[in-house]
Amino acid sequence: MTATPQLDVTNRFVLDFTRRYAALHPGSRILDYGCGAGHLVAAGRAEALNLSGADVFYSGSQTRADAARSGLLGTAIREIAASHTPFPDASFHLILNNQVLEHVDDLDATLREFHRLLAPGGLLLSLFPSRDVLREGHIGIPFAHWFPPGSAARFYYTWALRRLGLGTWKQQSPTCRQWAVDKLRWIDTYTRYRARREIFRAFTHYFQWDLTELDYIRFRLLARPGRRLLARLVGFSLLSPLACAAFRKLAFLVIVARKEPR
Repeated sequence: MTATPQLDVTNRFVLDFTRRYAALHPGSRILDYGCGAGHLVAAGRAEALNLSGADVFYSGSQTRADAARSGLLGTAIREIAASHTPFPDASFHLILNNQVLEHVDDLDATLREFHRLLAPGGLLLSLFPSRDVLREGHIGIPFAHWFPPGSAARFYYTWALRRLGLGTWKQQSPTCRQWAVDKLRWIDTYTRYRARREIFRAFTHYFQWDLTELDYIRFRLLARPGRRLLARLVGFSLLSPLACAAFRKLAFLVIVARKEPR
């Protein structure tokens, strides 16, 4: 078993949410859906949380090999096949998914699967961007996901911004032009951005839910030295809606949903 890797700030928020839930509900069974390499699963289990993982391990990622090397694949982490997660109905009290739902082909089917896996009264924490987010976070180019797929305008726009120094994972392609080709192909293949109205309608069909970006904003501010006062300020009633609205446009939605008790 390899050492538990350091988590980024968003995974640290998810882990903190999980700790707080488990403290209030001892013995809770928890699933990280779309767990990738299993870093969050490893971190949670190191703290004696009853945390399992599941992932489809799609071809656009190398995380399956990482999960296998960790020793968790096949035990704490299961592989999803044909949209079915290999756990019985009502297996979990809390399901986590961090930057996952913008990758699923069928949002309704995925939420139906969450509903099946959750025990009555269980919670679902979802963090993911909607279509109106300004920056395409996977490749780091603003508005890249707003253009029609395959359009020449999108290609030249993305290429130009990459030449100006924008973009992520720059070392993966030999030239700026090839980078634009590769990254646009990646987002066309592996992302499915949806309008907020479509997202909210799908969640409403299966759950009671609320947007909770303020919790994440406060956590992120408190994670950096010298931001305590700012974290308190965004909690004021006049500022918090503005902070949340800006965050949704710049980053992602944070949704906490609950399955109806019996």
